[in-house]
Amino acid sequence: MSLMIETGAVEPSQQVRLEASGIDLKSLLVAWLSEILYQVEVEGWAFAGFRVSEMSDTNITGYGTGEQLDPERHGAKTEIKAPTYHMLEVGRQDGGWSAQVIFDL
Repeated sequence: MSLMIETGAVEPSQQVRLEASGIDLKSLLVAWLSEILYQVEVEGWAFAGFRVSEMSDTNITGYGTGEQLDPERHGAKTEIKAPTYHMLEVGRQDGGWSAQVIFDL
């Protein structure tokens, strides 16, 4: 989100349910990020943060917290078209998750 808007100006006043599925962890990550981009670009959301409530190797459910996008207040930075599979990495690391994603701008 910080690549697209000024996230410090986003009020975390509402929640949007987010769901995605994939055939493996890499496709799941791409689907999750694509769902977030859809909510921003099509539904007009600005997110301050995200929370994952359930996750398996092929499904993820969670919430984005934020508000409706206000271009004047949130500012417009870089337009992100999509996450890519180019050099995509995802896995567990030090008790958490680590990922490397390259976005198509």
